[in-house]
Amino acid sequence: MAVVELKVGMHCEKCIKAIKKAIKKIDDMETYQLDTEQNKVTVTGNVTTEEVMKVLQKIGKSATSWGEE
Repeated sequence: MAVVELKVGMHCEKCIKAIKKAIKKIDDMETYQLDTEQNKVTVTGNVTTEEVMKVLQKIGKSATSWGEE
C-alpha cells in the first residue's frame, strides 16, 4: 500500500470535479483526499507517484511531489 501526496492547483469547482473523476479511474486506488486550501491531493493504494501525475497531466493539471517546491 502506497501513499502518494501531490501539490496540484485546484482553483474552481470544475477542476476539483475533473481531478476527482480522473483519480477515481486509477486502477488499484483505495482512497483519495483533496485539500483545496493546501492544493494537496493524497491517493492511497497500489499506485505510484508517476501513475497519479500522468492521470492528472492528461486532464491538463500539473502536479509536483508534495515535498518539492
